[in-house]
Amino acid sequence: MIARMARNSASLIAILVAGVSLGAEPAEAQSGHKLLGGARGLVTTDKGVPLEGIAVQLVAPTSAIRTTVYSDADGNYEFPRLASGTYTLRVAKPREFNAFVKEKVAINGPTQIENISLTRVTTLELLPPSREVMGQMSGSEWLMSLSGTGEEKKLLTQNCNWCHSYQQIFRNRYDENGWRQIVNRMTHGAGSPLILMRPNGRFNDALEAKLVKWLATVRGPEAADPFFVTLPRAKGRATRMIVTEYELPRLEVATHDVSGDAAGNIWYSTHRSSYVGKLDPKTGKVTEYHVPLPDKTALPGTHWIHVDKNGIVWGSENWAHNIWHFDPKSEQFTKVHWDVREPINAPMGGNYALDPEGLIWKARNNAVSAVDPKTGKEVKAIKTTKFPGTYGSAMSVDGRYFGGGAWPRDGVIVADVKSGEVWEPDTGPNSGPARGEFDLQNNYWAGMRGGGLVKFDMQKKRVSEYPSPTPYTAFYTARPDKNGEVWAGESHSGKYARLNPKTGEWVEYVLPEPYGLDRESWIDNSTDPVTVWYTDHDGWITRLQPLD
Repeated sequence: MIARMARNSASLIAILVAGVSLGAEPAEAQSGHKLLGGARGLVTTDKGVPLEGIAVQLVAPTSAIRTTVYSDADGNYEFPRLASGTYTLRVAKPREFNAFVKEKVAINGPTQIENISLTRVTTLELLPPSREVMGQMSGSEWLMSLSGTGEEKKLLTQNCNWCHSYQQIFRNRYDENGWRQIVNRMTHGAGSPLILMRPNGRFNDALEAKLVKWLATVRGPEAADPFFVTLPRAKGRATRMIVTEYELPRLEVATHDVSGDAAGNIWYSTHRSSYVGKLDPKTGKVTEYHVPLPDKTALPGTHWIHVDKNGIVWGSENWAHNIWHFDPKSEQFTKVHWDVREPINAPMGGNYALDPEGLIWKARNNAVSAVDPKTGKEVKAIKTTKFPGTYGSAMSVDGRYFGGGAWPRDGVIVADVKSGEVWEPDTGPNSGPARGEFDLQNNYWAGMRGGGLVKFDMQKKRVSEYPSPTPYTAFYTARPDKNGEVWAGESHSGKYARLNPKTGEWVEYVLPEPYGLDRESWIDNSTDPVTVWYTDHDGWITRLQPLD
Protein backbone atom coordinates (compact mmCIF):
# COMPACT_ATOMS: atom_id res chain seq x y z
CA MET A 1 0.00 0.00 0.00
CA ILE A 2 1.06 3.56 -0.59
CA ALA A 3 1.76 5.15 2.78
CA ARG A 4 1.74 8.83 3.70
CA MET A 5 3.68 10.20 6.62
CA ALA A 6 3.24 13.81 7.65
CA ARG A 7 5.90 15.74 9.51
CA ASN A 8 5.23 19.26 10.81
CA SER A 9 7.54 22.17 11.52
CA ALA A 10 7.01 25.91 11.77
CA SER A 11 7.36 26.44 8.04
CA LEU A 12 7.24 22.99 6.44
CA ILE A 13 5.03 19.97 6.06
CA ALA A 14 6.55 17.07 4.15
CA ILE A 15 4.26 14.38 2.84
CA LEU A 16 6.16 11.25 1.92
CA VAL A 17 4.49 8.80 -0.37
CA ALA A 18 6.51 5.62 0.01
CA GLY A 19 6.37 2.43 -2.02
CA VAL A 20 8.33 0.27 -4.43
CA SER A 21 8.03 1.32 -8.05
CA LEU A 22 6.61 -1.26 -10.39
CA GLY A 23 7.55 0.88 -13.36
CA ALA A 24 10.48 0.43 -15.72
CA GLU A 25 14.00 0.01 -14.36
CA PRO A 26 15.98 3.27 -14.11
CA ALA A 27 17.02 4.59 -17.51
CA GLU A 28 20.64 4.90 -16.38
CA ALA A 29 20.84 1.11 -16.07
CA GLN A 30 19.69 0.57 -19.64
CA SER A 31 22.32 1.44 -22.21
CA GLY A 32 20.38 2.93 -25.08
CA HIS A 33 17.08 2.26 -23.25
CA LYS A 34 17.11 -1.21 -24.83
CA LEU A 35 14.31 -3.53 -23.87
CA LEU A 36 16.25 -5.98 -21.72
CA GLY A 37 14.30 -9.11 -20.91
CA GLY A 38 10.84 -7.72 -20.22
CA ALA A 39 7.40 -9.18 -20.81
CA ARG A 40 6.45 -9.51 -24.47
CA GLY A 41 3.55 -10.44 -26.68
CA LEU A 42 1.64 -9.98 -29.92
CA VAL A 43 -1.34 -7.81 -30.92
CA THR A 44 -3.60 -8.80 -33.82
CA THR A 45 -7.13 -8.29 -35.05
CA ASP A 46 -9.66 -11.00 -34.30
CA LYS A 47 -8.86 -12.26 -37.80
CA GLY A 48 -5.17 -12.68 -36.96
CA VAL A 49 -3.83 -9.59 -38.78
CA PRO A 50 -0.88 -7.99 -36.91
CA LEU A 51 -1.53 -4.46 -35.64
CA GLU A 52 1.12 -1.72 -35.53
CA GLY A 53 1.13 1.19 -33.09
CA ILE A 54 -1.11 -0.34 -30.42
CA ALA A 55 -0.29 1.13 -27.01
CA VAL A 56 0.04 -1.84 -24.65
CA GLN A 57 0.15 -0.92 -20.99
CA LEU A 58 0.99 -2.57 -17.68
CA VAL A 59 -0.40 -0.84 -14.60
CA ALA A 60 1.16 -1.53 -11.19
CA PRO A 61 -1.59 -2.32 -8.65
CA THR A 62 -0.16 -0.54 -5.59
CA SER A 63 1.55 2.50 -7.10
CA ALA A 64 -0.63 2.96 -10.23
CA ILE A 65 2.55 3.54 -12.27
CA ARG A 66 1.67 2.96 -15.92
CA THR A 67 4.27 1.62 -18.35
CA THR A 68 3.35 1.74 -22.05
CA VAL A 69 5.08 0.28 -25.10
CA TYR A 70 3.94 0.09 -28.73
CA SER A 71 3.55 -2.80 -31.15
CA ASP A 72 5.76 -2.83 -34.24
CA ALA A 73 4.81 -3.55 -37.86
CA ASP A 74 4.58 -7.28 -37.06
CA GLY A 75 2.36 -6.70 -34.03
CA ASN A 76 5.11 -7.53 -31.54
CA TYR A 77 5.71 -5.53 -28.36
CA GLU A 78 8.15 -5.86 -25.49
CA PHE A 79 8.37 -4.18 -22.08
CA PRO A 80 11.47 -3.23 -20.13
CA ARG A 81 12.16 -5.47 -17.17
CA LEU A 82 9.66 -4.66 -14.43
CA ALA A 83 9.54 -5.69 -10.79
CA SER A 84 7.96 -9.13 -10.43
CA GLY A 85 4.30 -9.12 -9.47
CA THR A 86 0.78 -8.98 -10.83
CA TYR A 87 -0.29 -6.15 -13.11
CA THR A 88 -3.29 -4.94 -15.02
CA LEU A 89 -2.72 -5.43 -18.74
CA ARG A 90 -4.66 -3.08 -20.98
CA VAL A 91 -4.65 -1.36 -24.34
CA ALA A 92 -4.50 2.41 -23.95
CA LYS A 93 -6.75 4.27 -26.41
CA PRO A 94 -8.07 1.27 -28.41
CA ARG A 95 -10.27 3.78 -30.32
CA GLU A 96 -11.43 1.82 -33.38
CA PHE A 97 -11.29 -1.41 -31.38
CA ASN A 98 -13.25 -2.59 -28.37
CA ALA A 99 -11.61 -2.12 -24.99
CA PHE A 100 -9.12 -4.72 -23.78
CA VAL A 101 -8.35 -5.12 -20.05
CA LYS A 102 -7.01 -8.15 -18.22
CA GLU A 103 -6.50 -8.08 -14.45
CA LYS A 104 -3.89 -9.86 -12.33
CA VAL A 105 -1.42 -10.75 -15.06
CA ALA A 106 1.66 -12.35 -13.50
CA ILE A 107 4.92 -10.75 -14.69
CA ASN A 108 8.31 -12.20 -13.84
CA GLY A 109 11.16 -11.21 -16.15
CA PRO A 110 10.78 -12.21 -19.83
CA THR A 111 7.17 -13.35 -19.47
CA GLN A 112 5.38 -14.40 -22.65
CA ILE A 113 1.98 -12.73 -22.51
CA GLU A 114 -1.00 -14.38 -24.15
CA ASN A 115 -1.77 -12.81 -27.54
CA ILE A 116 -4.04 -9.77 -27.52
CA SER A 117 -6.87 -10.02 -30.06
CA LEU A 118 -8.85 -6.85 -30.84
CA THR A 119 -12.24 -6.49 -32.51
CA ARG A 120 -13.29 -3.36 -34.40
CA VAL A 121 -16.19 -1.36 -33.02
CA THR A 122 -17.45 -0.59 -36.53
CA THR A 123 -16.84 -1.51 -40.15
CA LEU A 124 -17.19 2.16 -41.12
CA GLU A 125 -14.23 4.48 -41.67
CA LEU A 126 -15.45 7.10 -39.18
CA LEU A 127 -15.85 6.17 -35.54
CA PRO A 128 -19.32 6.42 -33.93
CA PRO A 129 -19.91 9.05 -31.23
CA SER A 130 -20.22 6.63 -28.31
CA ARG A 131 -19.12 7.70 -24.84
CA GLU A 132 -16.21 5.26 -25.06
CA VAL A 133 -14.99 6.68 -28.36
CA MET A 134 -15.52 10.33 -27.36
CA GLY A 135 -13.34 9.91 -24.27
CA GLN A 136 -10.40 8.76 -26.42
CA MET A 137 -10.47 11.53 -29.00
CA SER A 138 -7.80 14.20 -28.89
CA GLY A 139 -8.63 17.88 -29.29
CA SER A 140 -7.21 17.81 -32.81
CA GLU A 141 -9.54 14.94 -33.71
CA TRP A 142 -12.55 16.75 -32.23
CA LEU A 143 -11.81 19.83 -34.34
CA MET A 144 -11.18 17.73 -37.46
CA SER A 145 -14.56 16.05 -36.94
CA LEU A 146 -16.78 19.02 -36.01
CA SER A 147 -18.44 21.10 -38.69
CA GLY A 148 -17.46 24.74 -39.17
CA THR A 149 -15.03 26.89 -41.08
CA GLY A 150 -11.30 27.09 -40.52
CA GLU A 151 -11.79 30.65 -39.33
CA GLU A 152 -14.28 29.57 -36.65
CA LYS A 153 -12.03 26.79 -35.41
CA LYS A 154 -9.01 29.09 -35.38
CA LEU A 155 -10.86 31.45 -33.03
CA LEU A 156 -10.86 28.64 -30.50
CA THR A 157 -7.29 27.43 -31.07
CA GLN A 158 -5.84 30.94 -30.92
CA ASN A 159 -7.59 31.99 -27.74
CA CYS A 160 -8.48 28.86 -25.76
CA ASN A 161 -5.56 26.47 -26.13
CA TRP A 162 -3.36 26.68 -23.03
CA CYS A 163 -5.43 25.98 -19.90
CA HIS A 164 -7.13 22.61 -20.38
CA SER A 165 -7.99 19.97 -22.96
CA TYR A 166 -10.55 20.57 -25.71
CA GLN A 167 -12.45 17.55 -24.38
CA GLN A 168 -13.41 19.70 -21.42
CA ILE A 169 -15.13 22.02 -23.90
CA PHE A 170 -16.63 19.67 -26.45
CA ARG A 171 -18.05 17.02 -24.14
CA ASN A 172 -20.43 19.66 -22.79
CA ARG A 173 -23.55 21.19 -24.34
CA TYR A 174 -24.94 24.69 -23.80
CA ASP A 175 -27.21 27.05 -25.63
CA GLU A 176 -25.88 30.33 -26.98
CA ASN A 177 -26.47 32.20 -23.73
CA GLY A 178 -24.65 29.51 -21.76
CA TRP A 179 -21.65 29.53 -24.09
CA ARG A 180 -21.60 33.34 -23.98
CA GLN A 181 -21.21 33.30 -20.20
CA ILE A 182 -18.49 30.65 -20.31
CA VAL A 183 -16.47 32.30 -23.09
CA ASN A 184 -16.73 35.69 -21.40
CA ARG A 185 -15.47 34.31 -18.11
CA MET A 186 -12.66 32.33 -19.69
CA THR A 187 -11.38 35.05 -22.01
CA HIS A 188 -11.75 37.95 -19.56
CA GLY A 189 -10.41 36.25 -16.43
CA ALA A 190 -6.80 36.94 -15.46
CA GLY A 191 -4.70 33.82 -15.02
CA SER A 192 -6.03 30.32 -14.54
CA PRO A 193 -7.88 31.09 -11.25
CA LEU A 194 -10.02 33.58 -13.27
CA ILE A 195 -10.47 35.86 -10.27
CA LEU A 196 -9.53 39.27 -11.61
CA MET A 197 -11.10 40.37 -14.89
CA ARG A 198 -9.51 41.85 -18.00
CA PRO A 199 -11.79 44.65 -19.29
CA ASN A 200 -10.82 44.03 -22.93
CA GLY A 201 -10.60 40.24 -22.88
CA ARG A 202 -8.49 38.27 -25.32
CA PHE A 203 -10.26 39.45 -28.48
CA ASN A 204 -12.92 41.92 -29.57
CA ASP A 205 -16.67 41.62 -29.04
CA ALA A 206 -17.43 40.70 -32.66
CA LEU A 207 -14.98 37.77 -32.70
CA GLU A 208 -16.12 36.65 -29.26
CA ALA A 209 -19.72 36.59 -30.52
CA LYS A 210 -18.64 34.60 -33.57
CA LEU A 211 -16.94 31.97 -31.39
CA VAL A 212 -20.01 31.72 -29.15
CA LYS A 213 -22.28 31.27 -32.18
CA TRP A 214 -20.12 28.46 -33.55
CA LEU A 215 -19.92 26.66 -30.18
CA ALA A 216 -23.71 26.83 -29.79
CA THR A 217 -24.09 25.43 -33.30
CA VAL A 218 -21.75 22.44 -32.93
CA ARG A 219 -22.25 21.74 -29.19
CA GLY A 220 -25.69 23.13 -28.47
CA PRO A 221 -28.48 21.15 -26.77
CA GLU A 222 -29.83 19.86 -30.08
CA ALA A 223 -26.56 19.49 -32.00
CA ALA A 224 -25.76 16.01 -33.27
CA ASP A 225 -22.59 14.35 -32.00
CA PRO A 226 -19.98 14.02 -34.76
CA PHE A 227 -18.69 10.80 -36.26
CA PHE A 228 -14.95 10.97 -35.71
CA VAL A 229 -12.04 11.40 -38.08
CA THR A 230 -8.95 9.95 -36.37
CA LEU A 231 -5.25 10.69 -36.61
CA PRO A 232 -3.02 7.76 -37.65
CA ARG A 233 -1.56 5.45 -35.03
CA ALA A 234 2.19 5.41 -34.42
CA LYS A 235 4.21 3.79 -37.19
CA GLY A 236 7.85 2.89 -37.70
CA ARG A 237 10.21 4.93 -35.55
CA ALA A 238 7.33 6.43 -33.58
CA THR A 239 6.63 2.99 -32.05
CA ARG A 240 10.12 2.84 -30.53
CA MET A 241 9.30 4.53 -27.25
CA ILE A 242 8.69 3.60 -23.61
CA VAL A 243 6.27 5.88 -21.75
CA THR A 244 6.10 5.71 -17.95
CA GLU A 245 3.41 7.72 -16.13
CA TYR A 246 3.65 8.44 -12.39
CA GLU A 247 0.42 9.52 -10.73
CA LEU A 248 0.90 12.16 -8.06
CA PRO A 249 -0.60 11.79 -4.57
CA ARG A 250 -2.80 14.87 -4.62
CA LEU A 251 -5.81 15.65 -6.81
CA GLU A 252 -6.35 18.96 -8.62
CA VAL A 253 -2.79 20.18 -8.08
CA ALA A 254 -2.55 21.70 -11.58
CA THR A 255 1.07 20.62 -11.98
CA HIS A 256 2.96 23.16 -14.06
CA ASP A 257 6.76 22.76 -14.33
CA VAL A 258 9.41 20.06 -13.90
CA SER A 259 13.14 20.29 -13.31
CA GLY A 260 15.68 17.56 -12.55
CA ASP A 261 18.49 17.57 -10.02
CA ALA A 262 21.94 15.95 -10.19
CA ALA A 263 20.71 12.83 -8.36
CA GLY A 264 18.06 12.15 -11.00
CA ASN A 265 15.10 13.33 -8.91
CA ILE A 266 12.33 15.18 -10.74
CA TRP A 267 10.92 18.27 -8.99
CA TYR A 268 7.51 19.64 -9.90
CA SER A 269 5.42 22.70 -9.09
CA THR A 270 1.71 22.88 -8.36
CA HIS A 271 -0.02 25.87 -9.87
CA ARG A 272 -2.98 26.18 -7.49
CA SER A 273 -1.84 24.69 -4.20
CA SER A 274 0.87 25.28 -1.62
CA TYR A 275 2.99 22.20 -2.36
CA VAL A 276 6.14 21.47 -4.30
CA GLY A 277 7.09 17.86 -4.92
CA LYS A 278 9.98 15.53 -5.72
CA LEU A 279 9.74 12.21 -7.56
CA ASP A 280 12.46 9.59 -7.17
CA PRO A 281 12.10 7.56 -10.40
CA LYS A 282 14.21 4.70 -9.02
CA THR A 283 11.67 3.90 -6.30
CA GLY A 284 8.52 5.73 -7.36
CA LYS A 285 8.50 7.61 -4.04
CA VAL A 286 7.02 11.12 -4.08
CA THR A 287 7.97 13.62 -1.39
CA GLU A 288 5.88 16.78 -1.08
CA TYR A 289 6.91 19.92 0.80
CA HIS A 290 4.48 22.55 2.01
CA VAL A 291 5.43 25.98 0.71
CA PRO A 292 4.68 28.52 3.48
CA LEU A 293 1.36 30.15 2.66
CA PRO A 294 1.41 33.68 1.21
CA ASP A 295 -0.44 36.62 2.66
CA LYS A 296 -4.10 35.73 3.24
CA THR A 297 -5.22 37.98 0.39
CA ALA A 298 -3.20 35.97 -2.18
CA LEU A 299 -3.81 32.56 -3.64
CA PRO A 300 -1.14 29.88 -3.14
CA GLY A 301 0.50 28.21 -6.11
CA THR A 302 3.90 27.89 -7.80
CA HIS A 303 4.36 28.56 -11.52
CA TRP A 304 8.03 28.42 -12.58
CA ILE A 305 10.38 25.89 -10.96
CA HIS A 306 14.11 25.38 -11.53
CA VAL A 307 16.86 23.38 -9.82
CA ASP A 308 20.20 25.20 -9.95
CA LYS A 309 23.70 23.71 -10.16
CA ASN A 310 23.93 23.59 -6.35
CA GLY A 311 20.70 21.63 -6.00
CA ILE A 312 18.68 24.59 -4.70
CA VAL A 313 15.09 24.59 -5.94
CA TRP A 314 13.65 27.92 -7.15
CA GLY A 315 10.00 28.76 -7.69
CA SER A 316 7.67 31.67 -8.40
CA GLU A 317 4.36 32.26 -6.62
CA ASN A 318 2.51 33.76 -9.56
CA TRP A 319 -0.54 35.04 -7.68
CA ALA A 320 1.28 36.24 -4.52
CA HIS A 321 4.18 37.81 -6.49
CA ASN A 322 6.89 35.99 -4.54
CA ILE A 323 10.06 34.18 -5.53
CA TRP A 324 11.10 31.39 -3.19
CA HIS A 325 14.06 29.05 -2.99
CA PHE A 326 14.23 25.79 -1.09
CA ASP A 327 17.26 23.96 0.29
CA PRO A 328 16.51 20.20 0.24
CA LYS A 329 19.22 19.53 2.84
CA SER A 330 17.87 21.89 5.50
CA GLU A 331 14.27 21.68 4.18
CA GLN A 332 13.94 25.44 4.59
CA PHE A 333 12.15 27.89 2.31
CA THR A 334 13.23 31.50 1.77
CA LYS A 335 10.85 33.98 0.13
CA VAL A 336 11.29 37.39 -1.43
CA HIS A 337 8.39 39.55 -2.56
CA TRP A 338 8.60 41.20 -5.99
CA ASP A 339 7.12 44.64 -6.38
CA VAL A 340 5.31 44.36 -9.73
CA ARG A 341 2.65 46.50 -11.37
CA GLU A 342 -0.02 43.80 -11.44
CA PRO A 343 -2.44 43.53 -8.50
CA ILE A 344 -2.26 40.54 -6.16
CA ASN A 345 -3.88 37.42 -7.72
CA ALA A 346 -3.14 38.66 -11.24
CA PRO A 347 -0.14 36.85 -12.79
CA MET A 348 3.16 38.48 -11.80
CA GLY A 349 4.67 37.69 -15.19
CA GLY A 350 5.81 34.66 -17.09
CA ASN A 351 8.80 32.49 -16.39
CA TYR A 352 12.35 33.24 -15.39
CA ALA A 353 15.96 32.23 -15.97
CA LEU A 354 18.97 32.05 -13.65
CA ASP A 355 22.38 33.20 -14.89
CA PRO A 356 25.73 31.83 -13.60
CA GLU A 357 25.95 34.71 -11.11
CA GLY A 358 22.60 33.75 -9.57
CA LEU A 359 20.62 36.69 -10.94
CA ILE A 360 17.06 36.06 -12.14
CA TRP A 361 16.23 37.32 -15.65
CA LYS A 362 12.84 38.27 -17.07
CA ALA A 363 11.33 40.51 -19.76
CA ARG A 364 8.59 42.84 -18.57
CA ASN A 365 7.60 46.50 -18.90
CA ASN A 366 9.66 47.08 -22.08
CA ALA A 367 12.91 45.81 -20.61
CA VAL A 368 14.98 42.66 -20.26
CA SER A 369 16.08 42.88 -16.65
CA ALA A 370 17.96 41.06 -13.92
CA VAL A 371 16.65 40.82 -10.37
CA ASP A 372 18.67 40.26 -7.22
CA PRO A 373 17.08 37.16 -5.65
CA LYS A 374 17.93 38.36 -2.13
CA THR A 375 16.09 41.68 -2.42
CA GLY A 376 13.68 41.32 -5.34
CA LYS A 377 15.08 44.54 -6.83
CA GLU A 378 16.16 45.05 -10.43
CA VAL A 379 19.93 45.48 -10.76
CA LYS A 380 20.31 45.50 -14.57
CA ALA A 381 17.98 46.46 -17.42
CA ILE A 382 18.15 46.46 -21.21
CA LYS A 383 15.35 48.38 -22.92
CA THR A 384 13.24 46.80 -25.65
CA THR A 385 11.69 48.86 -28.43
CA LYS A 386 9.01 46.66 -29.99
CA PHE A 387 7.76 44.08 -27.49
CA PRO A 388 6.88 44.95 -23.88
CA GLY A 389 7.72 41.52 -22.49
CA THR A 390 7.84 37.76 -22.85
CA TYR A 391 6.22 34.72 -21.31
CA GLY A 392 9.27 32.49 -21.60
CA SER A 393 12.81 33.12 -20.36
CA ALA A 394 16.04 31.26 -21.03
CA MET A 395 19.79 31.56 -20.58
CA SER A 396 22.35 30.11 -22.99
CA VAL A 397 25.06 27.63 -22.02
CA ASP A 398 27.62 30.44 -21.82
CA GLY A 399 25.32 32.53 -19.63
CA ARG A 400 25.03 35.24 -22.24
CA TYR A 401 21.66 35.26 -23.96
CA PHE A 402 18.14 35.72 -22.73
CA GLY A 403 15.21 34.75 -24.93
CA GLY A 404 11.47 34.34 -24.83
CA GLY A 405 8.24 34.37 -26.74
CA ALA A 406 7.08 37.97 -27.06
CA TRP A 407 3.78 39.16 -25.64
CA PRO A 408 1.20 40.37 -26.59
CA ARG A 409 2.32 40.21 -30.23
CA ASP A 410 3.83 37.40 -32.28
CA GLY A 411 7.58 37.62 -32.00
CA VAL A 412 10.70 36.83 -30.01
CA ILE A 413 12.99 38.87 -27.78
CA VAL A 414 16.61 37.76 -27.68
CA ALA A 415 19.09 39.89 -25.75
CA ASP A 416 22.83 39.58 -25.26
CA VAL A 417 22.84 40.51 -21.60
CA LYS A 418 26.61 41.17 -21.63
CA SER A 419 26.85 43.41 -24.70
CA GLY A 420 23.37 44.94 -24.37
CA GLU A 421 22.32 44.06 -27.94
CA VAL A 422 18.64 43.23 -28.43
CA TRP A 423 16.83 41.54 -31.33
CA GLU A 424 13.03 41.60 -31.60
CA PRO A 425 12.02 39.75 -34.78
CA ASP A 426 8.39 39.15 -35.68
CA THR A 427 7.14 35.61 -36.14
CA GLY A 428 4.25 34.44 -38.29
CA PRO A 429 0.71 35.69 -37.54
CA ASN A 430 -0.97 33.84 -34.68
CA SER A 431 2.15 31.74 -34.09
CA GLY A 432 2.16 32.71 -30.41
CA PRO A 433 5.69 31.78 -29.26
CA ALA A 434 5.62 30.82 -25.59
CA ARG A 435 8.49 29.10 -23.75
CA GLY A 436 11.79 27.66 -24.90
CA GLU A 437 15.52 27.17 -24.43
CA PHE A 438 18.83 27.68 -26.22
CA ASP A 439 20.61 24.85 -28.02
CA LEU A 440 24.35 24.23 -27.80
CA GLN A 441 24.96 26.66 -30.69
CA ASN A 442 23.09 29.36 -28.71
CA ASN A 443 20.12 29.34 -31.10
CA TYR A 444 16.86 30.01 -29.28
CA TRP A 445 13.95 27.58 -29.74
CA ALA A 446 10.37 28.15 -28.55
CA GLY A 447 7.09 26.30 -28.74
CA MET A 448 4.39 28.09 -30.72
CA ARG A 449 0.87 28.07 -29.37
CA GLY A 450 -0.26 28.34 -32.98
CA GLY A 451 1.21 24.89 -33.64
CA GLY A 452 4.91 24.34 -34.30
CA LEU A 453 8.38 25.46 -33.30
CA VAL A 454 10.28 28.70 -33.86
CA LYS A 455 14.06 29.10 -34.00
CA PHE A 456 16.08 32.29 -33.70
CA ASP A 457 19.45 31.72 -35.39
CA MET A 458 22.09 33.64 -33.43
CA GLN A 459 24.55 33.81 -36.34
CA LYS A 460 22.07 34.89 -39.00
CA LYS A 461 19.89 36.87 -36.59
CA ARG A 462 16.89 35.37 -38.34
CA VAL A 463 13.71 33.52 -37.37
CA SER A 464 12.70 30.19 -38.92
CA GLU A 465 9.43 28.41 -38.25
CA TYR A 466 8.69 24.69 -38.30
CA PRO A 467 4.90 24.10 -38.51
CA SER A 468 3.54 20.97 -36.85
CA PRO A 469 2.54 18.08 -39.13
CA THR A 470 -0.63 17.67 -37.05
CA PRO A 471 -3.47 20.19 -37.37
CA TYR A 472 -5.21 22.01 -34.52
CA THR A 473 -2.54 21.41 -31.92
CA ALA A 474 -0.47 23.80 -29.79
CA PHE A 475 3.05 23.83 -28.36
CA TYR A 476 3.65 25.44 -24.99
CA THR A 477 7.41 24.91 -24.71
CA ALA A 478 10.41 23.47 -26.54
CA ARG A 479 13.66 21.86 -25.33
CA PRO A 480 16.76 21.15 -27.45
CA ASP A 481 18.84 18.13 -26.41
CA LYS A 482 22.60 17.47 -26.52
CA ASN A 483 22.30 16.14 -30.09
CA GLY A 484 20.61 19.26 -31.45
CA GLU A 485 17.16 17.68 -31.71
CA VAL A 486 14.22 19.61 -30.27
CA TRP A 487 11.50 18.05 -28.09
CA ALA A 488 8.06 19.53 -27.46
CA GLY A 489 4.67 18.40 -26.21
CA GLU A 490 1.63 18.84 -28.45
CA SER A 491 -1.08 20.04 -26.09
CA HIS A 492 -4.15 18.88 -27.99
CA SER A 493 -3.16 16.08 -30.35
CA GLY A 494 -2.17 13.47 -27.76
CA LYS A 495 1.38 13.42 -29.13
CA TYR A 496 4.92 14.40 -28.16
CA ALA A 497 7.10 15.75 -30.97
CA ARG A 498 10.78 15.35 -31.82
CA LEU A 499 12.29 17.52 -34.56
CA ASN A 500 15.66 17.05 -36.22
CA PRO A 501 16.42 20.56 -37.59
CA LYS A 502 19.23 19.25 -39.82
CA THR A 503 16.95 16.91 -41.77
CA GLY A 504 13.56 18.50 -41.06
CA GLU A 505 12.29 15.11 -39.85
CA TRP A 506 9.45 15.11 -37.34
CA VAL A 507 8.78 12.07 -35.16
CA GLU A 508 5.45 12.31 -33.33
CA TYR A 509 5.12 9.82 -30.48
CA VAL A 510 1.51 8.98 -29.64
CA LEU A 511 0.82 9.32 -25.92
CA PRO A 512 -1.32 6.88 -23.88
CA GLU A 513 -3.71 9.74 -23.04
CA PRO A 514 -5.69 11.73 -25.66
CA TYR A 515 -3.88 14.94 -24.65
CA GLY A 516 -0.58 15.99 -23.09
CA LEU A 517 -0.85 19.35 -21.36
CA ASP A 518 2.89 19.89 -21.10
CA ARG A 519 3.78 23.32 -19.67
CA GLU A 520 7.46 22.51 -19.34
CA SER A 521 9.82 19.63 -20.14
CA TRP A 522 13.19 18.64 -18.74
CA ILE A 523 15.75 16.60 -20.67
CA ASP A 524 18.17 14.23 -18.98
CA ASN A 525 21.16 14.38 -21.33
CA SER A 526 23.15 11.90 -19.24
CA THR A 527 21.36 8.93 -20.85
CA ASP A 528 21.83 7.67 -24.40
CA PRO A 529 19.39 8.22 -26.02
CA VAL A 530 18.25 11.16 -23.93
CA THR A 531 15.35 10.85 -21.49
CA VAL A 532 12.55 13.42 -21.65
CA TRP A 533 10.35 14.34 -18.69
CA TYR A 534 7.23 16.47 -18.51
CA THR A 535 4.41 17.01 -16.07
CA ASP A 536 0.86 16.94 -17.29
CA HIS A 537 -1.32 19.76 -15.98
CA ASP A 538 -3.90 17.17 -14.88
CA GLY A 539 -1.61 15.68 -12.25
CA TRP A 540 0.98 13.13 -13.33
CA ILE A 541 4.64 13.07 -14.37
CA THR A 542 5.62 11.37 -17.62
CA ARG A 543 8.96 9.87 -18.61
CA LEU A 544 9.70 9.34 -22.31
CA GLN A 545 12.49 6.90 -23.22
CA PRO A 546 13.10 6.75 -26.98
CA LEU A 547 14.80 3.58 -28.19
CA ASP A 548 16.93 5.34 -30.81
